[in-house]
Amino acid sequence: MNPTTRIWMAACLLLTASSVHATEKPNILFLFTDDQRPDTIHALGNETIITPALDSLARRGMVFNNAYNMGSICAPSRNSLFSGRSQFRYHRYASEKKPNIPQSMNEAGYETYMRCKDGRAGALLIHEHFQHGKYLQHHMAHKNGQPGKIPVDDAIEFLEARSTEKPFFVYLGFSEPHDPRNPADEYLDMYDRDEIPLPRNYMPLHPFDAGMLTIRDEQLELWPRTEDKVRRHIHEYYGMITGLDHHIGRLLQKLKDLGQYDNTIIVFSSDHGLAVGSHGLIGKANCYAHTAKTPLIIAGPGIPKGRSDALVSLLDLFPTFCEMVGAPVPEGLDGVSIKPILDGKAKKVREHVFACYGDVQRAVRVGDWKLVRFPKINKTLLFNLKDDPDELDNLADSKDQAKRVESMMALLEREQRRLGDKLSLTSENPLPEEITAEQIQKRVDQLYENKRIRAAKAAGIPLEEQPPITNTMYQRELDKQAYMDARKEKARGK
Repeated sequence: MNPTTRIWMAACLLLTASSVHATEKPNILFLFTDDQRPDTIHALGNETIITPALDSLARRGMVFNNAYNMGSICAPSRNSLFSGRSQFRYHRYASEKKPNIPQSMNEAGYETYMRCKDGRAGALLIHEHFQHGKYLQHHMAHKNGQPGKIPVDDAIEFLEARSTEKPFFVYLGFSEPHDPRNPADEYLDMYDRDEIPLPRNYMPLHPFDAGMLTIRDEQLELWPRTEDKVRRHIHEYYGMITGLDHHIGRLLQKLKDLGQYDNTIIVFSSDHGLAVGSHGLIGKANCYAHTAKTPLIIAGPGIPKGRSDALVSLLDLFPTFCEMVGAPVPEGLDGVSIKPILDGKAKKVREHVFACYGDVQRAVRVGDWKLVRFPKINKTLLFNLKDDPDELDNLADSKDQAKRVESMMALLEREQRRLGDKLSLTSENPLPEEITAEQIQKRVDQLYENKRIRAAKAAGIPLEEQPPITNTMYQRELDKQAYMDARKEKARGK
């Protein structure tokens, strides 16, 4: 073979290889945490928290500053995401017989893998479509002090063993930083609790009865919420996120070691945020920004670097995944693809975004304005987020904003109809909005007394023989506080 022929054949091989690489479908790694506020990534402005792995993703890809979940509870958020449909279109779990993310990825030629928290808190029926699936028992995930280690270890094992003939779609639904929060000392010791700043919208008590002040998450702390106790919660919360970030970093490094990093689109988000002291709340049962919004970062091949202020819903991820892999977007979805934003073809794909919690709160955002409605007490909040990002100045009762309130209430009702939400926004017999710490505690005490009455009845014994049923979640928090205080005193004595 003469030299000219060799050169020509080599050029053909290079062109062929280049063509195959250009048409190769990207892998997708979907990292989905539990209860993570949108302001808990160092690179996005939180100077206190330590998150080097997530920082690297934020610097590498596109950050969406205004991503919202539809409903701030684990299962509704996940079911809406994986089905691309409003939570009002199904009962508890979205149907596996209708379009969903893993089914579309399977049909697009992907090998699909899932490792996530207990299915009862997720899209239980849809999970059946993953080719490889395994649940992470919530209580087990929190025992070793290493947030995210178990699912990351399993994902690494899967990536090392699999054939590379097909692209992969890997979904890791972490259990953290959801409580119980018990990060290892190595993560807690990265922070000085006394130096952790409180949220700018910290309050000892929520200013009115929002209809969810005695639910599970709110029972993790007594009322009023003191600065010291809120700092302890944030300390553990940040420790969990830093530990989780460490293990996410291990996974990203493994992709690099396997030569898969450059062809993998990485999507990072969370089911919803968490109050952790903001507005006098501890949990996630609200429509304030710290909870209704979620972090959303997309990085990888073809994804530009930057930040977008476009309004986005987690409902939008399903159609976005479809367009990323060249699959058809199913009809009947409530979400809309954000790929035009990623491609630089559009600044936004929606004019407004809807959020809710149970039957006690509804919200809609348009541009820089957000309205929150509390139907049980006929109360409305209106925030100008440009001037008031912490949602502290309610403008709903201002005469200057009367027309805006009217128009946004009308929009909220239209969105309810479009999404299948039948809740009335006005109560004929509204409950009182005033509330005190003592009243909240009495309600909680009554909840546990009612549990005691039911337990005695179920056991067939007199009530006086039934031991009191206590708030074990709060007792657990007290035990952790005693442990942390003892460590702190020991450190001071050295």
